[in-house]
Amino acid sequence: MNLVLYNPPSSGSKKPIMPMSLLAIGALLENKHEYVIVDGNIESDPLAALERAITTTSATVLGVTVMPGPQLANAIPICKALKEKFPTLVIVWGGYFPTQHYDVILKAPYVDYVVRGHGEEAFVNLLDIIGRGGSPVALNGIAYKDGDTLVGNAPAPIPHPDKLPDFPYHRIDLSRYIRKTFMGDRTLPHHSSYGCPFFCNFCAVVNMVNGRWLAQSAERTAHTVRHLVTEWNLNAIEFYDNNFFTNESRVAEFSDRITDLGISWWGEGRIDTMMHYSDATWQKMSDSGLRMVFLGAESGSDETLQRMDKGGKASVQKTLDIAEKMARYNIVPEMSFVVGNPPSPEKDTEQTLAFIRKVKKVNPRTEVIIYVYTPVPLSGELYDQARAEGFSFPETLEEWVSNEWQDFVQRRSANMPWMNDPIRKRVRNFERVLNAYYPTSTDIGLNGGMRLLLRGVSAFRYHTQFYTNPLELRVLHKLLKYQRPETTSF
Repeated sequence: MNLVLYNPPSSGSKKPIMPMSLLAIGALLENKHEYVIVDGNIESDPLAALERAITTTSATVLGVTVMPGPQLANAIPICKALKEKFPTLVIVWGGYFPTQHYDVILKAPYVDYVVRGHGEEAFVNLLDIIGRGGSPVALNGIAYKDGDTLVGNAPAPIPHPDKLPDFPYHRIDLSRYIRKTFMGDRTLPHHSSYGCPFFCNFCAVVNMVNGRWLAQSAERTAHTVRHLVTEWNLNAIEFYDNNFFTNESRVAEFSDRITDLGISWWGEGRIDTMMHYSDATWQKMSDSGLRMVFLGAESGSDETLQRMDKGGKASVQKTLDIAEKMARYNIVPEMSFVVGNPPSPEKDTEQTLAFIRKVKKVNPRTEVIIYVYTPVPLSGELYDQARAEGFSFPETLEEWVSNEWQDFVQRRSANMPWMNDPIRKRVRNFERVLNAYYPTSTDIGLNGGMRLLLRGVSAFRYHTQFYTNPLELRVLHKLLKYQRPETTSF
């Protein structure tokens, strides 16, 4: 069977991020099916590239990985157009968004199947069934149409990444994905583990993994990193794992194994987990080149952390403690916060904004990323309160990509019925002042003079907490084009 695998553009700027989800699928397709990968991030005209690939390979199946946001907005018109031109083409969607909203997707006439959960093995099994002309009646991980009925089988279990083949890097022009980042001028990503053992009720990962976390061994992860570094002359690696730092002994061993490479690296972890790490492990991570860790601080309120199901060990004090600890080891904390949580969004927002100032006092290098709370279809106190306030998800794909919902899918929503304009404006104004007073270290375009200028112009507002209408900072932003802190993940 011949296939085309498509990665829609993941950002408006088409940042060339390696399509690892498709490489993971492709690793299981090797020697079984013929396939090509089309990456919308590096194609000037993705639709034309897909049409060429389908025609030249006589492809019968198109697999599309879809995240909410820019990928969804691109996948809809692309798949519509391809279904019209190639009506017998079987179109399969997979990823976070399809896992959560398979019923909405299958209402569209241009999508035939949805892969729910981690799709490597489920997708290959689906291809076998399609080849036999059968129906995936009992195939976990697959949602499909049975006449007018939409059938959603249980999500596929996550496969063990240590038992999966290596990524088929030869299927892409890997040199096009080497990027300049704050860590180094030759940076590539890797994905070494699947899942997360926690159940935060605002996180889309929970629906996909149900508390499971499986990882490549430290030895294999280090071997892959060494191969990428030596083969492509890299000086930095980003780990796109949902939770790279779950197991301390694995992280310590990995750090030991790559210290001689002299690279920088980045990953995502959890505050209460990493606070239990020994000083020896912290030193190993620092010596191996760990430069920044993305951490879900989430809130300046212990009460809100409990409502988020962050677990009994999460606390605002631990957030302050890890900020201080990471300063000692010269590792930058990159912290995300979620504001506007029901039932008291104004109080919740003010608590968190005030707490962010405390974090910055403890460790001024802390990167701060602020999101507005947006529900995920996961039972829990926050989601139940959101529904009680009148929240509901769109019922069609066209509604999902409307202007009204684009901010929502990128977690900067103006659609939350409990969030009024004054709260949203205060958050935006606070961010503008904060990001000028503490320019992000990931903005490699800002020199020392620019940073001093930003800090000087914003100092009065930051110290007096007068955030309203920072017009001068808007003008300065247009002139210097400095960026806000933004997670490098996904």
